[in-house]
Amino acid sequence: MMNDFYKQVGNLFLTERQIKILSKNDIDLSRFNSNHELIYYLESILNYNQDDELDSVSLELSEMYYYNDINK
Repeated sequence: MMNDFYKQVGNLFLTERQIKILSKNDIDLSRFNSNHELIYYLESILNYNQDDELDSVSLELSEMYYYNDINK
């Protein structure tokens, strides 16, 4: 079982599972300055191509962004 703890990859915070999915889809993580930028990039891909794994990563990152970065 993969580690579900978040770790820092450059400026991003991702789990091993998310990193594996993104790598499998040839997404270069070094080009993103924040998880927010990565979320927008994933959403732009998902607007044209349905991919359940990428969709799950996008949803997880969006939830983390909402709970950690949005003033409520």
